[in-house]
Amino acid sequence: MRAEGLTRPRQLQGYATVRVERFLQRHGRELIGWDEVLDGGVSPTAIVMSWRGTEGGIRAARQGNRVIMAPTTYCYFDYYQTKDTSGEPLAWGGYLPLGQVYSFDPAAGLSPDERQFLLGVQANLWTEYIPDFDQTQYMLLPRLGALAEVGWGTATDDYDGFVHRMRRLTGLYDACGYRYARHAFVD
Repeated sequence: MRAEGLTRPRQLQGYATVRVERFLQRHGRELIGWDEVLDGGVSPTAIVMSWRGTEGGIRAARQGNRVIMAPTTYCYFDYYQTKDTSGEPLAWGGYLPLGQVYSFDPAAGLSPDERQFLLGVQANLWTEYIPDFDQTQYMLLPRLGALAEVGWGTATDDYDGFVHRMRRLTGLYDACGYRYARHAFVD
């Protein structure tokens, strides 16, 4: 630490992040880091993935970093889709119903000038409890449709209209043999 001019262990993350980013840039790549990268100082070219809420993304956009919003409260699809978990496959925990995903506004808290730094949204599905592709489909669908509308910027306050569109889409899910949370349309 002393040789690098670091006086506190907390500075190590920023030091390591800057070194990794330089390496990536030399190889034509960009750094995308979880919002913890903000705690150690990050270059303005780094992309920040805001997962601990939207605050990190807002902070990053305010300092000119590009942002991908992926907060646990709207984008973690390894959470249960229903409050009654007795018939559900094993999940990480938490409860993330379809309507909550659809209600996400990734630009909330950003000024019009700061919104230019918002690249989009990302669904996260951690797979420590996901044994196969059937369960992967089940955890993603139909919530992925809600997040797609959020990301496209077409989500509105008309949740009933969204549910109507999704119910029509379930015909395709059935025809393709996809496994999905049929009960997800009830919050």
